[in-house]
Amino acid sequence: MNDFWQWWGDNSWAAWATGGVLLAAAELVSLDLVLLMLASGAFAGAIGDGLGAPLAVNIGLAVVVAVSMLGLVRPPMMRKLHRGAHLEDGARALVGTDAVVTTAVSRDGGQVRMHGEIWTARSYDETAVLEPGTRVQVFEIDGATAVVYPHDM
Repeated sequence: MNDFWQWWGDNSWAAWATGGVLLAAAELVSLDLVLLMLASGAFAGAIGDGLGAPLAVNIGLAVVVAVSMLGLVRPPMMRKLHRGAHLEDGARALVGTDAVVTTAVSRDGGQVRMHGEIWTARSYDETAVLEPGTRVQVFEIDGATAVVYPHDM
């Protein structure tokens, strides 16, 4: 048993590095970047130990690096990872779409062809009557009705 403790005393940097590797591997499961930041602290402790620093200095180094990484590096990384193209789906994806009036559209109703489908529609401008063949754009989707306005508006 004394051989183990002798080896441990001579190679404690390996324990720090092993801890760092285990934390980094566990990060693959969590994907929250917390364990990766803690792993960086463990690697800093391994470097300090490899340079011959006492245990208290290695612990302090590991804590300072891990906390710094959590506070300074993780937030911008998380913002960058969570930023991306905003995906519109359902009715919201139709806003701004071009359509063609198939049946006169007024404030009371009508029909447009949009993406090869016939939709009920009404005019955004309550005083306007859009004649068949008029190119329009979808302003909003209200239930199953497209609220449209002329393209040249």
